Amino acid sequence: MTSSSDNRARRAHPTRARRVVVGVSGSIAAYKAPSVIRSLRAAGHEVRTVPTPAALRFIGAPALAAVTGAPVQSGVFEDPAAVAHVETGEWAELVLVAPASADLLARAAAGRADDLLTATLLTTTAPVVMAPAMHTQMWNHPATRENVATLRRRGVTIIDPDSGPLTGTGYGAGRLPEPEQIIARALSVLADGSSNGDLAGRHIVVSAGGTREPLDPVRYLGNRSSGRQGGAVAAAAAARGARVTLVSAHVESNVLDELPPQVQVVAVSTALQLRDAVRAAAADADAVVMAAAVADYRPADVAGFKLKKRLLDTSVRPDEGAAGPTITLVENPDILAELVTDPPRRDDRTVLVVGFAAETGDAHGDVLAHGVVKARRKGADLLAVNAVGADRGFGDVPNAVVVLDASGQEVARAQGTKREVADALVALISDRLRSSMDRQ
Repeated sequence: MTSSSDNRARRAHPTRARRVVVGVSGSIAAYKAPSVIRSLRAAGHEVRTVPTPAALRFIGAPALAAVTGAPVQSGVFEDPAAVAHVETGEWAELVLVAPASADLLARAAAGRADDLLTATLLTTTAPVVMAPAMHTQMWNHPATRENVATLRRRGVTIIDPDSGPLTGTGYGAGRLPEPEQIIARALSVLADGSSNGDLAGRHIVVSAGGTREPLDPVRYLGNRSSGRQGGAVAAAAAARGARVTLVSAHVESNVLDELPPQVQVVAVSTALQLRDAVRAAAADADAVVMAAAVADYRPADVAGFKLKKRLLDTSVRPDEGAAGPTITLVENPDILAELVTDPPRRDDRTVLVVGFAAETGDAHGDVLAHGVVKARRKGADLLAVNAVGADRGFGDVPNAVVVLDASGQEVARAQGTKREVADALVALISDRLRSSMDRQ
């Protein structure tokens, strides 16, 4: 059986051979670089390797030359007449740095050109992909986070490191992903042309699916959200060049399989977990799209074992008849409103906040009337109001939204498939981000 991750990796590989420069920086993970190079060449791509001087302390130039099948240079003065950094930068169709150390990220963000790799990064017009590897403390340091954010704003694709055992006794985020994962992500930039979109360098966080609030290990309070609309928004943003993080609550099985491979997925279950994941991902985000159906309430108490019928209401004697269980609920935080009143970014840049309002209408007003009230109460920059019911809104069915601003004024309408609605919404987000940048 072929896994969905295998299918996604296979789709990421473009059909024709490419010219790839593999940069290697000074990290213990440099030992994985030959596997990256070997796999690229096995797939038919032409590879040149450019290590930094520090990288050569971890892996020798002869080893890199052997797997590359070409001479290896690391300094700009080894052959000054050749102007190697310019020639290499122009030759490349893709520059992949794996691993990228904290030092390499800092020098690239600062525009340094003190070795052949950083000089090549300044001269190339090809897409650049970096796969960082370092200790967790270094990855989480504010300086590294700012350097990563700077590079991403410039259009560099940064592959977040994996979590796991590190050098020595360390454990946490900072491991270099496996070579096939790196290659699939890097080549997907060429496969879909996403690096040239109008959202290149932007980070968009999207939530999708329905949260589940447990009563016990078996039962939960949930909703009918399929996650299709949120998944479509994530795919549409990625197609326009954005770096996308999808915070996925419970979604239909094929939603994740249909995502572009460059979309990072963070799986959650409950409303509180979704809140934490969204805020963490949005620390360097340009926009947050809250498409998930988040539970308004959760049970006050969660049993550690499956509740039996006789235990659901212990106040009723067997001879009195069953009155039914009483479940005490507590209110969940309003994640959308919090994103407005307490922005999650670590710097002073603003985040465009976009919400969804699924409404049915009732005796007090129709769908749009309720949406207007919600838009004014939440204060999101944009609120997509849509009607839901047994045969509309949820699942693999067409959708229609009216987009309101924070004052409740209509700014756009969209209808059609989930992807068509997503494309229209992401185009509006792109326009808003561009206008915001122009004002700054």
